[in-house]
Amino acid sequence: MDKEYRLLVINVGSTSTKVAYFERTHQIIGETIQYSREELSQYSDLRDQLPRREKDLFDFTEKHTINLTEIDMAVSRGGLGNPGPAGAYEVNEVMCNDLLAGKYGKHPSALGPSIVMDIAHTYKTRALVIDPPSTDEFHPLARISGTPEIARKSAFHALNQKAAARRAAEEIGKKYEDANLVVAHLGGGITIGAHKEGRVIDCTHGLSEGPFTPERSGSLPTMDLIDLTLSGTFDKKELQSRLVGNGGLSAYLGTNDAQKVEEMIKAGDEKAELVYKAMAYQTAKDIGAMAAVLQGNVDGIVLTGGLAHSKLLTGWISKWIRFIGPVLIYAGEDEMTALAEGAVRVLQGNEAVKKYE
Repeated sequence: MDKEYRLLVINVGSTSTKVAYFERTHQIIGETIQYSREELSQYSDLRDQLPRREKDLFDFTEKHTINLTEIDMAVSRGGLGNPGPAGAYEVNEVMCNDLLAGKYGKHPSALGPSIVMDIAHTYKTRALVIDPPSTDEFHPLARISGTPEIARKSAFHALNQKAAARRAAEEIGKKYEDANLVVAHLGGGITIGAHKEGRVIDCTHGLSEGPFTPERSGSLPTMDLIDLTLSGTFDKKELQSRLVGNGGLSAYLGTNDAQKVEEMIKAGDEKAELVYKAMAYQTAKDIGAMAAVLQGNVDGIVLTGGLAHSKLLTGWISKWIRFIGPVLIYAGEDEMTALAEGAVRVLQGNEAVKKYE
């Protein structure tokens, strides 16, 4: 009989901490701890949030009488660390120091590995991250930008893309390692990747490339961006916010809530429909680009993430791309289950653990 592995799984986001207790890949209890942006703005540095985030996690385990001395593994979503292949990584001090210092980019997900490392040290267990967002399996051709001073980098929703791709491969009767898929993660950020036989050989960058999103500007005309940068309209911090945080739907329509945008469309708002459809249009264009990366050998196109719940959005996208291959839609971001599945693969000896360096 298979062992009933006990797992504590956490996923730290910009304004939330998702925490859950799993037995194998079955979630027993879970909770999303929410924070307001105003509440978090009191912390001048990312690492200053650690005590508060840890306290709230321990309040969760105490409330639900989860005995941390009995868990087999503490698993976290990864952060923007040193780029490397996908997989499971043992959390160590080098990783945590890089993430908290923002050496490769700053994002609140950097807090998760430090939290699970503290749990591992205190309760004598193991701490892992699975398929971190800095996963890098790019083909050398994908790194060339056109300007020698700038290399294209890999930073995308690796955890959810990989989980959705494995699910799609199983549905079409193939192993993930044998399938060619284009995967589009549709959420607050949108990333679109070319998955060739188990490796993401090219992908749009989650912060600076690809289609615009509910709150990010995506790829922009470079000469116009230079003019805007030098115009004095925005200082550096304001411009960064316009590109990531207050761009996209938020900048055009005053909201990053896709449901509200759809309500505006239903009420006859033509501008809202044009902008929302443009987001679908840009997404479809990049899916086409990734199909070209796979030389047209595409087993399926996967639409996943929170925005994949929108039948209006996925319907528009599908009309533009269905000539490429079958479209599979897995709405939502089941990253907690994906983390648990990765942990179980390791505990069963089906996946080796990598060392972060």
